[in-house]
Amino acid sequence: MKIAFLFPGQGSQAVGMGKDLFENFPEAMAAYEEASSVLGYDVARLSFEGPAEELNKTVKTQPALLTAGYAAYKVLRSKNVTPSVLAGHSLGEYTAAVCAGAIPFASALRITEARGRLMQEAVPEGRGLMAAVLGLERGKVSDACRAVKSGYVEPANYNCPGQIVISGGKEAVLEAMSILKETGAKRVIPLQVSVPSHCKLMEKAAERLAEFIQTETEIKSPSIPIAGNADAAFLTTPEGIRAGLIKQLSNPVLWEDSLRLMRESGIDVFIEAGPGKVLSGLIRKTLPDSTVLNVEDGASLEKTLEALGL
Repeated sequence: MKIAFLFPGQGSQAVGMGKDLFENFPEAMAAYEEASSVLGYDVARLSFEGPAEELNKTVKTQPALLTAGYAAYKVLRSKNVTPSVLAGHSLGEYTAAVCAGAIPFASALRITEARGRLMQEAVPEGRGLMAAVLGLERGKVSDACRAVKSGYVEPANYNCPGQIVISGGKEAVLEAMSILKETGAKRVIPLQVSVPSHCKLMEKAAERLAEFIQTETEIKSPSIPIAGNADAAFLTTPEGIRAGLIKQLSNPVLWEDSLRLMRESGIDVFIEAGPGKVLSGLIRKTLPDSTVLNVEDGASLEKTLEALGL
């Protein structure tokens, strides 16, 4: 069987994430110890004990999720589970790059911390908004965004059939939400995020992030192909990985398309590595006949190993 490991992004964080793996697997403990050493604060304590308000600050959320996903990956590899493809949703693409050997873990920690800071600086808190649109096809969501008169809003995440996230200025997103409800959306839900990601409001942040990555690390060729967010194409070169990581910050995440790309390449088992089951739900809605597993603690690891016959 061909297996893909998928790593979650912002929104999957929760106080307590990674604790069970940390306490039971030395590989996970080592990941948290390295993260704390690099970042200068106790990443394990923040992840396991919170407070939630601190963990939810994007500058802390991003490296904490990176660490949780990397720890889960290391545990899976210690059990001889080998992926053919890696992918990550938004921030999770950085975890994929680390696990593919393209970016050192220590460098990725500093990069994701900077990414969170640059994103927050790009749009002052309260000025941007994101919202999930349920039950409408892509064309109707795009049309609704174009009909907005009060500012800038665009589709930002194509997560699965019938689930698209829009992003932009707060007033424009609120206007788009009204239009989308009138257009026939089943639900339109504002998201509890502090920055409007994956739209052109992040262009300056993307430029500054590109400079930071350039000075922080040399990106190497990945040992495992990465299904990239921004173009729904396999990233197999250092140049492709760098371009993809920068582009996705100010362009839509083509997650549904990336899942279909992996399936077309022969992947039949998807393992979500890291906290929560957000991606597992998106896979089931996009590829309902796939095998979907997850690893976030010892219990889910045992279920995954059993399903794989290991």
